[in-house]
Amino acid sequence: MLPERLLNQNTSNSANNGSALDANQLASLKQSVADYSSLQLAWASGYLAARSEQGQYAQLAPAPAAATVVAKTLTILYASQTGNAKGVAGQLEKSAKAAGINVVLKNIADYKAKAIKNETHLLIVASTNGEGEPPDDAIEFHEFLLGKKAPKLPNLSYSVLALGDSSYEFFCKTGQDFDERLQALGAKQVTPRVDCDVDYDSDSESWTLSIVESLKDELTQADATLATVIDLPTAGAASQYSKQNPLSAEFSLSQKITGRDSAKDVRHIEIDLGESGLTYQVGDALGVWFENDETLVAKLLTELNFSGDEKVSFKVSGEVQEFSLKAALISQLEITQTAPSFIEFWAQASKDSKLVTVAGDKNTAREFAGEHQIIDVVNLAKADVNAQEFVDALRKITPRLYSIASAQAEVEEEVHLTVGLVSYEANGDTRTGGASSFLTERLEEGQKVRVFVEHNDNFRLPQSDDTPVIMIGPGTGVAPFRAFMQEREARDAGGDNWMFFGDQTFTQDFLYQTEWQNYLKSGLLTRMDVAFSRDQAEKIYVQDRLKEQAAEVFSWLERGAHLYICGDANRMAKDVHQTLNEIIQEHGKLTAEQAEDYLKSLRSNKRYQKDVY
Repeated sequence: MLPERLLNQNTSNSANNGSALDANQLASLKQSVADYSSLQLAWASGYLAARSEQGQYAQLAPAPAAATVVAKTLTILYASQTGNAKGVAGQLEKSAKAAGINVVLKNIADYKAKAIKNETHLLIVASTNGEGEPPDDAIEFHEFLLGKKAPKLPNLSYSVLALGDSSYEFFCKTGQDFDERLQALGAKQVTPRVDCDVDYDSDSESWTLSIVESLKDELTQADATLATVIDLPTAGAASQYSKQNPLSAEFSLSQKITGRDSAKDVRHIEIDLGESGLTYQVGDALGVWFENDETLVAKLLTELNFSGDEKVSFKVSGEVQEFSLKAALISQLEITQTAPSFIEFWAQASKDSKLVTVAGDKNTAREFAGEHQIIDVVNLAKADVNAQEFVDALRKITPRLYSIASAQAEVEEEVHLTVGLVSYEANGDTRTGGASSFLTERLEEGQKVRVFVEHNDNFRLPQSDDTPVIMIGPGTGVAPFRAFMQEREARDAGGDNWMFFGDQTFTQDFLYQTEWQNYLKSGLLTRMDVAFSRDQAEKIYVQDRLKEQAAEVFSWLERGAHLYICGDANRMAKDVHQTLNEIIQEHGKLTAEQAEDYLKSLRSNKRYQKDVY
């Protein structure tokens, strides 16, 4: 708000009978107005004009009735697992406030679910976690809204933006749940729900513009109180670097940390942040923008009978830009991951009976897309399409997120990653992951890589350094736990630490072995259980080690331990979760349903956190 000394300035201080400000007042006013938005200044202008007209009676007369009118409020809730939904909700908040709408933005975990009956306008931005589950922060709200205690909502206007990945079976399930339930409770849609795929920028921007346009007349009130106006955004302290504006950092080290005879190629990556001021917390992820392999692009162009010089255009950062086809395929378009929508496009274009059958079943199309890169699909059947049609069927490149494997308290102006090269044989050729091959094979030390930090408040160490933690991270899932140990060492944390690690062989695949042994020797790491699946006839995994230590695991949970899982979502995380349920059943003397409630309670209290992919 404008300084109180200006709003309450007594006209007797003016040397010109109230007709002008003196020099000091004018200087103070000029210094102040630069800090306020046009809407704030417009309100203050009207306020001061009214005071000048009231003259000497201003302090005696009651305020006009219009000045006490409270503006309607738009409540925005975000349900975010890794930060995408939070980012979209933040942009929505800025757009709404810029239109003069009074906004309350909250993490859905901080929102009292029963208060929904008092809302008139509600927007939800929700991502979907795992196999159709709500993000950790949204578990309680989701259960309340879909439960019997949810109130009827005939006076609520709402809309939902759902974020997801169409390569998963339960695409945008959480957003769909919220939308369908709100309708069932009598709420009215402001605009229809929008389901966004991984390349969500364009769809989320369109939804935001539509929402603001639909609500601004109803929710903007010129006679709102000062309390409403001063809630407008001010310059924040957030990093200047983001997904849309990444930092160009120096790629400083790529060191193989699997043995020469390992079936895997896993690299320890170090990136120098220099004097950028970019900071991160343990548990965060690093977003990495990458370029596709030029050799792969050349093969794809040959298969399609394109020269690469064809001109194509599409939106980039909200503006239509033109590229050569080759440049677009290298730097802008996804060709190493295939979306089910491309299977459908190529099936229709080629009229290939096999592809038509695959595209006709959503689950089959999803599985097929996950096993074939774009070039593999193109190889299966010929189709007569032009360059623009082909480009329009592809998704935009999205940055890959890697769990950060370092703590800044330890490595300062660096960030470390643990990256496994995705590599397999297909059609007599080697296929590699777009980002993993970029980081492990194609980037050279000293070159630049565009990065940003994706904050993950759902994967954090306990606030108390005395709290014990159990970490389960096979393979490259070990990455954030390396960061956890560095952080706990820097903080001289006294809490016990228990690590479960697994991989294929002890001699070839024990990632960061020396570091773990040193932590054990120093006592920082209380205990470590390892599972190397191929070192014996019967395969042993981390969940098997958990079963062996079941009584002790349950004892740690009962004394307040926080439990963390990082790694493969499709098999490992599910198997570990089931094992935990069985441990809790046995040693807690509970039913399977009660054990599941126990785990839900841990998740709600931030004591059971997952970073799975």
